[in-house]
Amino acid sequence: MAAGQIFGLGVGPGDPELITLKALRLLRAAQVVAYPAPETGDSLARAIVAAHLREGQREIALRFPMRPGPPPAALYDEMAERLAGELEGGADIAVLCQGDPLFYGSFAGILARLAPRYRVTIVPGVSSLTAAGAVSGAAIVQRDEVLTVIPATLAEDELTRRLAGVERAAIVKIGRHSAKLRRVLAGLGLIDRALYVEHATLPDQRILPLAEIDEGAVPYFALVLVRGPSR
Repeated sequence: MAAGQIFGLGVGPGDPELITLKALRLLRAAQVVAYPAPETGDSLARAIVAAHLREGQREIALRFPMRPGPPPAALYDEMAERLAGELEGGADIAVLCQGDPLFYGSFAGILARLAPRYRVTIVPGVSSLTAAGAVSGAAIVQRDEVLTVIPATLAEDELTRRLAGVERAAIVKIGRHSAKLRRVLAGLGLIDRALYVEHATLPDQRILPLAEIDEGAVPYFALVLVRGPSR
């Protein structure tokens, strides 16, 4: 029996209507659907496509610990081998990826382990960055501007170094790092040039100046768009 293949499907930032036609076709055809999920609770990636799942598809929740730092390599090894078992049995697997599979996506860790052994197809999705630009109505970049994408998880001095002199910046993975980010942007004189976008395209999305945000209530799925002082 020939081994199955794996499809990394970008399902967008939250709005179910932002799934591409290609991702939907491959999702419906797969025998197995896998998706990232917290250690307890539901998967947002699964919720996005719930209406399109068909009867008889087997589901695998890939549960990641919700704590600081990257997931341990052993966890990715375990997940990859679990999926490999399905592939060896001939099943095609659709791995759901919120946003885009390779834009800060957990799929990259699975891809590195399975691509050498199995056929892999990656379907890009609407990323949180492009979704934030769309819902806010703010241009992300124009003409010859340079965009810098920065994770808020960096140390404070490194955040300061990377944000100093930016033309445009998108800061992701905010969550518990919001107070640190506000200090850095205030110190650089950029706090009033920072737009906060939370849960872009979802019913509970929020869009407002970062200076107005309660820094103690910022979720992981939030980002900040910054215009440099010359823009």
